[in-house]
Amino acid sequence: MKYFTFRELTKSATADAKGIDNTPSPAIKVALKMLVDNVLDPLREAWGAPIIVTSGYRCPRLNQAVKGAKSSQHLKGEAADIRTVSDKPSDNKKLFDLIVKLKLPYDQLIDEYGYNWIHVSYGSRHRRQILHIK
Repeated sequence: MKYFTFRELTKSATADAKGIDNTPSPAIKVALKMLVDNVLDPLREAWGAPIIVTSGYRCPRLNQAVKGAKSSQHLKGEAADIRTVSDKPSDNKKLFDLIVKLKLPYDQLIDEYGYNWIHVSYGSRHRRQILHIK
C-alpha cells in the first residue's frame, strides 16, 4: 500500500454523522490491501496524480445507511468508488479508460452515472465485468 491508507478506504461522512463504527476486521483489511496492491496503487502510479476514494469499505450498518446493494463488494473490502482530483466526468472517463488499457485485474469496473465516479473492485471471481450505469 504505497499511495492509499486504510483510513481513506474506511472514512465516511455518513458513518461520522450517524455514529457508525466502520472499523474493518483483519480479514477486511487483507481484502482492502489486495484491492490497493493489485488495482489502486498500479493505477495511481500510471495516472501520475492523486486519485480520490469517495467510498471504500462499508460495514453492514453503513452500507444500509447509504442504501448500498445487499451484495455490495464494499461490504467485503473488495471495492472502492474513485474519482480524479478535478472530478470532471471527462477526466474520470480517462481514468476509467486507463484501468482498461492497463489490463488491471479488476473484478468489476463501473462507470457510475456518466463518469460521475468509478466503481472498481478486486475479488476472487475475476469477472472482468464492465458496466455503465446511466
